[in-house]
Amino acid sequence: MRTLHVGLRVADPERAVAFYTAVGYEVVGRVPETPIGQLTMLKLPGDDVVSVELVFDPRETGRARGTGLSHLVVSVESMDATVADLRAKGIEVADPGSPDGSADFRTTVITDPDGNRIELVQWPPGHPDGLTAADWS
Repeated sequence: MRTLHVGLRVADPERAVAFYTAVGYEVVGRVPETPIGQLTMLKLPGDDVVSVELVFDPRETGRARGTGLSHLVVSVESMDATVADLRAKGIEVADPGSPDGSADFRTTVITDPDGNRIELVQWPPGHPDGLTAADWS
């Protein structure tokens, strides 16, 4: 297993992108609509893969939830083996799904005791260990 990137909840996506690009991050891609909000993927110039994902949920605007960690993303070799192992240990795991409908790109979510979400990802064979610009080509 390997940590892939950190998802940070932001209150204002334009302000956050301006800050992170000023720090030196590059925008790799954007996903305008997901169940957790609008996503902006960032990487540093020397990185091959995305290391920060900015998460903006317009439904949360003005609510007390605020900013902070949205979720942690961890790569797994085998989704089926990982889900079986976690469930055997009493950890509740959502049924895996595929963002692109394929059988070899799968994700699911677990939640720690404090409510922090951890996304588990099984990449298709040959995919880099994280998100790259090619994922938005």
